[in-house]
Amino acid sequence: MKNKKAAKKKSRLTPAQYHLPIAEIKQDTVVLKDGTLRAVLLVSSINFALKNEEEQNAIIAAYVSFLNSLDHPLQIAIQSRRLNIAPYLEMLRTREREQTNELLRAQMADYRSFVGELVELGAIMSKHFYVVVPYDPLSNRKKSFWSRLGELFHPALTVRLKEERFQKRKYELDLRLRQIESGLGAMGLSIVRLDTQSLVELFYSTFNPDIALTETLPPLDKMEVEIS
Repeated sequence: MKNKKAAKKKSRLTPAQYHLPIAEIKQDTVVLKDGTLRAVLLVSSINFALKNEEEQNAIIAAYVSFLNSLDHPLQIAIQSRRLNIAPYLEMLRTREREQTNELLRAQMADYRSFVGELVELGAIMSKHFYVVVPYDPLSNRKKSFWSRLGELFHPALTVRLKEERFQKRKYELDLRLRQIESGLGAMGLSIVRLDTQSLVELFYSTFNPDIALTETLPPLDKMEVEIS
């Protein structure tokens, strides 16, 4: 009897996807449930303090020019994660076993031990800088209260963008991206647009920070997703 009640209760649990604003990810683009689009750029960093005064003034001028050129909102996100050193240590362990020189093998063992102890003593963090570029055709303003309410309780039934409409909005988004990339490049920054696989991995690691350290996602063509 208890098992039946537990199974019934479990079946009533709301899937995690119901709480996410994401409808789908395709063609290097995030489609939200309100029909708006997002593209994510991975941006490098610069050590401003190490620049001389002339270089600093040039960077500031380029940044001001970049901000003044924007006619739409922009989100800058910084993600800090504890550095996962396990793959690196495993690589050192493999090379250590393959090393035929006894002296080099001993030095590699000492180095591997040093790195492992260093990570245990202090939390070494890695930082990634993202620029999220949105495109909103303002179509969500035309929706009624009931249609918005329906999306909250039935996100899986949210209207997915027709291909023609999606391509039109994606074209406008790509135009914005070129402007953003040009402005950031003027400051000496390197920019890479996250592709579909990278976007999925980014959201996976963001919502599952602990699991992501030990369980990596397979390629998209080998991924099985259950849709409720």
